[in-house]
Amino acid sequence: MTDLPPEFFRRHDEDDDALFYRRPRTSPHLDDGACRAVCALYGEILPTTGLVLDLMASFDSHLPETPARVVGLGLNREELSSNERLEEHVIHDLNQEDDLPFGERVFDGAVCTAAVQYMTRPCRTFAEVGRVLRPGAPFIVAFSVRMFPTKAVLAWRASDDAAHLRLVEHYFDASSAFGPVARRLHVPENGDPLYALWAYARSPAGGEER
Repeated sequence: MTDLPPEFFRRHDEDDDALFYRRPRTSPHLDDGACRAVCALYGEILPTTGLVLDLMASFDSHLPETPARVVGLGLNREELSSNERLEEHVIHDLNQEDDLPFGERVFDGAVCTAAVQYMTRPCRTFAEVGRVLRPGAPFIVAFSVRMFPTKAVLAWRASDDAAHLRLVEHYFDASSAFGPVARRLHVPENGDPLYALWAYARSPAGGEER
């Protein structure tokens, strides 16, 4: 599923992620400008009704008031419980358990905000997101320049923003679950940049819905 070597996904801290996230981590990965940019993008691309998955969720989903229902998947129950945007939440470690705890084609959209740098098996994870999305549903991955460096994978720590964009596009392509990848960049003179890539889930037969 991927031709990237395993060492690309090694981290300084290889202890169980549940230990790292056993207490709430409320340091924002996006500044105010990047938050506004990603919220606007989500409002533009995500459906206004239906069910959306917030992957690797935290205390803020950066989502507009629509879609109406959001399920958050993350590691810290206190963070997820404080996220007012979530209708329900699930504790699940993607780096320990590849399979998402959901049925096939149940979500109308998915987002991963400021967290893709922590995935140790990203192509498998992207394929799983494709499995749980309805055909034609969007998956949006957004990130900036902030991170917890001990938990970010080597491929992320050792590369620049342009390489990060290529890396995430590779995750989409290597998963074989999505159509063509689009991207948008918000790079202000002052403040954090916001990079986003998205694609739409293929049908089970491999056809494209959009």
